[in-house]
Amino acid sequence: MKIENRQQFLVVLTIAALALLVTVNFILEPLGGWWSDRQAQIKTLRTKVAEGGKLIQREEGVRSRWSQMQADALPGNPSQAEQKFLKAMDEWSRNAGTELTSIMPSWKNESTNYLTLSCRVEAAGDLGTLAKFLYELERGPMALRLESAELSARDNAGQQMTLGLEINGLALIARDRK
Repeated sequence: MKIENRQQFLVVLTIAALALLVTVNFILEPLGGWWSDRQAQIKTLRTKVAEGGKLIQREEGVRSRWSQMQADALPGNPSQAEQKFLKAMDEWSRNAGTELTSIMPSWKNESTNYLTLSCRVEAAGDLGTLAKFLYELERGPMALRLESAELSARDNAGQQMTLGLEINGLALIARDRK
């Protein structure tokens, strides 16, 4: 080979290597990353579409369950909600044969959509009546959550007991629907 041809060959080879380097690092790798991201996005969207299809199939059941939950929630008006709550507590205690010794309600406004009624309830009775009271409370349809329960004896024999409960109730605030 002649020296001129070798120099031209090396220049062409260097330019080709540089073009290959630029193509791999600045074109193919970003395209590969974009393609992988796109594939992951398509997979996520397909999953969401499948879940949406299942939700549409269950629409009637979901809507009826939501309607039932709204009906079971406390009213958005705090005084009406307290009245409904106290009436239910009185009924449950009478059915169970327990004596309500104290009820201390307080309201928490955590959102524009709902209020939370936090209530400390103290009931007295024997173990059977207190268990029945708890059963009535849990079985009732009202939107209540039992946060904690404390049981203590009022006499040495353990026949008379006191039950302290922390209960939260959900009151949905009605919003105008358009």
